Amino acid sequence: MEGSDSAETETADTLMTTVSHHHFGDEMDEPAFSISIIENMKEDYGLFVWPCSVVLAEYVWQQRLRFSGAGVVEVLGAGTSLPGLVAVKVGADVTLTDDSSRLEVLDNMKRVLDLNKLECNFCFQVLGLTWGVWDASTFSLHPKFILGADVLYDASAFDDLFATVTFLLQCSPGSVFITTYHNRRKHFVCIMCSGHHLIEFLMVKWGLKCVKLLDAFSFMPSHKASGLSGNLQLAEIVLDSQRAEIPVLH
Repeated sequence: MEGSDSAETETADTLMTTVSHHHFGDEMDEPAFSISIIENMKEDYGLFVWPCSVVLAEYVWQQRLRFSGAGVVEVLGAGTSLPGLVAVKVGADVTLTDDSSRLEVLDNMKRVLDLNKLECNFCFQVLGLTWGVWDASTFSLHPKFILGADVLYDASAFDDLFATVTFLLQCSPGSVFITTYHNRRKHFVCIMCSGHHLIEFLMVKWGLKCVKLLDAFSFMPSHKASGLSGNLQLAEIVLDSQRAEIPVLH
């Protein structure tokens, strides 16, 4: 009976698993490529490609000359790894991260790497990273770009998120945090500038400022935009050099 239950669970998991394919560039572009992502539709896993990941991945592709040769960290939420994998494909030195306690997510990252015939090496690694927690591996990160797709969804985690982002920005002068998010409520208009009091407070607390804010549909190709819905935005965030007192987290 125990073996039967195990087999049924395995079958159910298999039925919930699919592979999606994401294309960047076209026949006229060099180099154009596709990335395959293993998704699991089980609600408690959340291992599927959110619209914000599609938007952020497309932005990295369009900005590929900017990312080529740069150090990149994709912070928590990299379970399906699409933006980070695009960064790898355009020549960035990438670290994919997710919550250290979510072993099934970290394992899925490695499966996605195998599927796309990518190997962890000196310029590409998978790392457990929990917001607000610092260990030896965290101190080794010095990214030029920090990527985060749809990381602004749980208000209770915002302070730890901004603390971690601030730490990584401090590690690399001139670095940038690029995030995409879904405005799920009306008062999320210009989420990084005003209208959401907690985020506005934390941006000030951690000495951050938004230097670019884009509507996703302003740069998404029409064939990709047609598959998206909602108010999707992209923000670029940096340390506010005008702030005299920014918390130092070294």
